[in-house]
Amino acid sequence: MTPSLSVIIPTFNEASRIATTLSALQSHLPAIGLHWELRIVDDGSRDHTAAIVESISRVDPRVVLQREPHRGKGGTIRAGMLAARTDLRFMCDADLSMPVTELDRFLDLVPSRYDIVIGSREGIGARRIGEPAYRHLMGRVFNSLVRRLAVPDVNDTQCGFKMFTGDAAEAVFSRVTLDGWAFDIEALVIATHRGLRVHEMPIEWHYRDRSQVSPVRDSILMARDVLKVRANVARGRYDRHQGRG
Repeated sequence: MTPSLSVIIPTFNEASRIATTLSALQSHLPAIGLHWELRIVDDGSRDHTAAIVESISRVDPRVVLQREPHRGKGGTIRAGMLAARTDLRFMCDADLSMPVTELDRFLDLVPSRYDIVIGSREGIGARRIGEPAYRHLMGRVFNSLVRRLAVPDVNDTQCGFKMFTGDAAEAVFSRVTLDGWAFDIEALVIATHRGLRVHEMPIEWHYRDRSQVSPVRDSILMARDVLKVRANVARGRYDRHQGRG
């Protein structure tokens, strides 16, 4: 039986670029040899994002609009990962800042070698194109905190491109509690505690100047959430013997 793939795209006020992103993915995905869907999980957008996606889905039913109340990127990704019923589930930023051809490299590794492969903007072979120096510096400072407190072996937890097997997605996102930007960190901590095979893969990444992230405000909120994850680890919340709650 041919495996199936969901590309899960969280959106919040992405009307200016979602059609371009979907067109690029629709052009590339037929060549991968899998059954596929584009699952756009809308985080209560106040613009025309949902209407644009609905219009595209009427022409191509493999484009699925999943409407959610506004919670934040973590809550949106969690909802999409758990709603999908596919063998493979790929988290993809709406700005498609990674060339679509990089998706093939994820598929080469999941599920044959790993349960989860996370894209990385760091390490040998990674390419960061057009990013201001101050943004890169802020990211490295935050990552040093993350490595010290939560995920010591990952150079880039926050890249928005990650591939999961269906089983790994269920195991991880049924336990993720954070709705904000730091959900990636919690997801990777859960994966480690569940004994899943995780691999960090350097990718090509292009800076987009319409990022939804506020560097100062969201860094403070994410630092707070990292401490929550660390407290959950200390309480054994993510241990194997714990259930879904």
